[in-house]
Parts: sequence; C-alpha cells; structure tokens
Amino acid sequence: QVQLVESGGGLVQSGGSLRLSCAASGFTFSSYIMYWFRQAPGKERELVAYITPARNTYVVDSVRGRFTISRDNTKNTVYLQMNSLKPEDTAVYYCKAVPYSTVYWGQGTQVTVSS
Repeated sequence: QVQLVESGGGLVQSGGSLRLSCAASGFTFSSYIMYWFRQAPGKERELVAYITPARNTYVVDSVRGRFTISRDNTKNTVYLQMNSLKPEDTAVYYCKAVPYSTVYWGQGTQVTVSS
C-alpha cells in the first residue's frame, strides 16, 4: 500500500534551517509529482512546493529563495530544505502524492520557529 512518512521537523530559532524528508513506498516514486504542503494553527492547508518527475520545481512566493525542494529517486524520498526560517513558517508540514488518481498524505511533521 502507499505510504508517505515525513521526518525532520522540530523547534528552531528564527533564521535557522531544517531539512524535511518524506519517504515514499507502494508506488513508482520516480513517475509522480511530489508535493509539500503546510497547515498552520487555525489556517487551511496550503501548498508550499512541488517537484515533477523531470525535477522541475515550483515554490510559492512566500518561501521562494528560502526553501528548496528536491528528490532522490534511488531512495524514494523527497526533501524540503528550509533556510532563513521565520515564525510564520510554523506549521505542520505534509507531503502528498497522487498515484493511481488517489490522493495520499503523510502524517505530517511539526515545524516550530521561535522568535
């Protein structure tokens, strides 16, 4: 079955860095777009970035220049490198995939940025 498992979250001071990982299994990872979303308390889940099988990437304006998405198809893992973190980046971060026309989410990893 499809599984997505995020890791790498934690507590960091403003200006710090974290690298999130999402390990995927149960589908042909290299063939699918992989997404990172986040959900802050009291807010809707929002797209952060995505990467295509050809490694084309998109990041939203609010994190452009600070966050980088990448993938390692040999490890079936997608990464989100987050630099220059701000308190407003505090959220639960989720990875998402849509193999077989079905949406799958990971369990999420908490990122807290203190000021």
